[in-house]
Amino acid sequence: MKPVIGITSSYLDERTLQTSYDNVDSIVKAGGIPLVFPNITKVEDIDTYVSQFDGLLVTGGGDIDPTLFKEEPHQKLGLIHPNRDEFETILIRKCMEQDKAILAICRGCQILNIACGGDMYQDIYSQIDKRLLQHSQQAPRSHASHYINVSKGSLLHKITDLSSYKVNSYHHQANREMAANLKVSARASDQVIEAIEGTDHSFVVGVQWHPECMTGTEDLPSVKLFTAFIEASKKGLTKTKLDE
Repeated sequence: MKPVIGITSSYLDERTLQTSYDNVDSIVKAGGIPLVFPNITKVEDIDTYVSQFDGLLVTGGGDIDPTLFKEEPHQKLGLIHPNRDEFETILIRKCMEQDKAILAICRGCQILNIACGGDMYQDIYSQIDKRLLQHSQQAPRSHASHYINVSKGSLLHKITDLSSYKVNSYHHQANREMAANLKVSARASDQVIEAIEGTDHSFVVGVQWHPECMTGTEDLPSVKLFTAFIEASKKGLTKTKLDE
């Protein structure tokens, strides 16, 4: 039985939801069944959502409301969607309570940390007082533009068997202080956080780049990451469905 993977969606405008087919295709290719969700905020309805999937893919998108981590909006803050922030925060917390596998991408990596109690830079270029890499690359989305350094012993290191490799990059925000139940598993050469993971969950991984845009080119670390996510989701399926 294939695991069902819940996929979060972003707003194209105030009334239109969207998700890239790269997200859908990467799940299908790795052996999962994608199920895209709109952003709702009634807790009881979110409980119903969570009961319908085995793993959660938290996708990329726009900026995040800084009042969630008790900051005022920075001048460089971009477009936010409070309903999405609220929905994903509740969804992530409920999945972690049930130890469901989570893969969080770019914006998803940030909302994962915030949902757990961490915070973030609203704009790395104006809030980090040092020269940074180009984190919003001027290149095709499938192009790997800069290196990351992976912490040995981390889940990401175990998945990829690599201590350094290249990733793509499309962000101006990034995680700053980590939540208590999360840890950093990779950084760029300028020390910007590139990957995080749960410390007391079976599979909770957040990456700052977009591996879903690279699976189509058979980028091995990206393929391995999605494969590991689907395998972790199967374990949840075994416990929650096959035994019923």
